[in-house]
Amino acid sequence: MGSETRADLTGSAAARPRAASWAVRGLPGAALAAMIGCAAFAQPEASPHVQASSPEEAGRYLILVGGCNDCHTVGWDRSSGRLPASEWLTGNDVGYRGPWGTSYAANLRISVQNLSEEAWVQMFRAAAGRPPMPWLNYTTMHERDLVAMYRFIRSLGEKGARAPQPVPPGEEPTTPYILFVPQQPAARP
Repeated sequence: MGSETRADLTGSAAARPRAASWAVRGLPGAALAAMIGCAAFAQPEASPHVQASSPEEAGRYLILVGGCNDCHTVGWDRSSGRLPASEWLTGNDVGYRGPWGTSYAANLRISVQNLSEEAWVQMFRAAAGRPPMPWLNYTTMHERDLVAMYRFIRSLGEKGARAPQPVPPGEEPTTPYILFVPQQPAARP
């Protein structure tokens, strides 16, 4: 290449405008093809889901960020989230009382032992439970994530006792409870 001149490398002066014209005309098509090609590989799935080294690891993460331990693990709040997983999700005998009556956070470690993965997913799709469980937050959750939660909970093994049965509206619970009824502020002078 040492003996070639600059004119030889870039073409004649007359050919340069034609080459530039073709390059400019072809640029939008090439750019569009590149964008379509990149988009084909960059498209997220219609419903996002957690990716982890295993379904159980994804489930553990979802349990933590979903706040499941807040209600389903006794002492979670007092431990600042430091209870070992061996203590997680054993239910709670402190009730949640409101217009629906009094409900209790289930012992999920017992619950999953009696449900198939399919039944677990359908339970969340139906959103058929009582408040304050945020059922509507789970109805559109990716099935893979619901299954991951199920598998993580199941991997913990059965532990603890069942939570108390719900108490209908108007009946007094025999356990401590948290009142979920809006209160009007006291009148100020």
